[in-house]
Amino acid sequence: MAAVELRNVRKSFGTVDVIKGVDLTIDKGEFVVFVGASGSGKSTLLRMIAGLETVSDGNILIDGEDVTFAEPSERGIAMVFQSYALYPHMNVYDNIAFNLKLAHLGKDEIDKRVKEAARILRLNELLSRSPAQLSGGQRQRVAIGRAIVRNPKVFLFDEPLSNLDAALRVQMRLEIERLHRELGTTMIYVTHDQVEAMTLADRIVALDNGRIQQVGPPLDLYARPNNLFVAGFIGSPKMNLLPAKVLSAADGRATMGLETSSGTKVELATRGAGVGDAVTLGVRPETLEVVAKGAAMPAGLTALPARVESVERLGNITYAYLDGGTPEVITVQVMGHSDLEPGQEVQVGLRADQVHVFDAAGAVMVSAVAR
Repeated sequence: MAAVELRNVRKSFGTVDVIKGVDLTIDKGEFVVFVGASGSGKSTLLRMIAGLETVSDGNILIDGEDVTFAEPSERGIAMVFQSYALYPHMNVYDNIAFNLKLAHLGKDEIDKRVKEAARILRLNELLSRSPAQLSGGQRQRVAIGRAIVRNPKVFLFDEPLSNLDAALRVQMRLEIERLHRELGTTMIYVTHDQVEAMTLADRIVALDNGRIQQVGPPLDLYARPNNLFVAGFIGSPKMNLLPAKVLSAADGRATMGLETSSGTKVELATRGAGVGDAVTLGVRPETLEVVAKGAAMPAGLTALPARVESVERLGNITYAYLDGGTPEVITVQVMGHSDLEPGQEVQVGLRADQVHVFDAAGAVMVSAVAR
């Protein structure tokens, strides 16, 4: 395993800047996930680490060695793609062994490596099968096995689970997490699925428009987002983002009026807020409460009138989508079964100590957990 370091890495295609100066250090044995929407630059960054894309500026170091202009085969990496890219005329054993044969390893060494990879990935019973006889998850495990036998310093995964159905994605997430525990190899994983990022990563690198927006453990990004992009991207369902304006500010507290037809006001501890400032209040769905219209609101909660638009009942959790007069619907998470119905008039209870505040530029002013 090896550390990976990116120093002011940039990538341009003609006049279009895709990666705009990335500095990042990935420690030995760490599992880091690049996450972002389509076009954020996450796959391009991974391909530059792999040597499949040239670097316009900056340096890439693997295990302390500058590999910026090294060939992919000289970097000590192995890459697993979204496409399995298995040879249909070869069985599982030969697919896994193919690159080792190209490297002219001895027959005994090849057999040892293939069988060890098969043990790790639970493919022992499938070595004689052709790819056509395998499920999607089994094919992806074969593709991973082909990477394992190379004993790389760094594993690179480019959205490897995108072709799988929901149940198989869950299973393969568990397999990849177990693989990292067993091998202890440095792994860099690209996905647009923030659930994969939250469940797999030691650290998440959130990318947007070719720039790193935040780096940290998954729960840090969830609880302490640096800006509106991270707040809205990390979390499923995403954080509610409510536009507001500062009505008054004194002695470390501010009163903020939501931009709704009801003009609901929220008072909370904050810093750096000036009267008249445009802000955005961020509220996680699980911190909100739904109270019947006309009922007393529990102490410490601010009431926002709303109407139920739709309800998703998932058994152990219910998601209610409400029209609170805000630009976007408000999502509320209710544990267990809920009797809410579309068209019902309700009140949404906001807890001031669970509200994040972002300034007009999108930077965090106050994180709820930092109070």
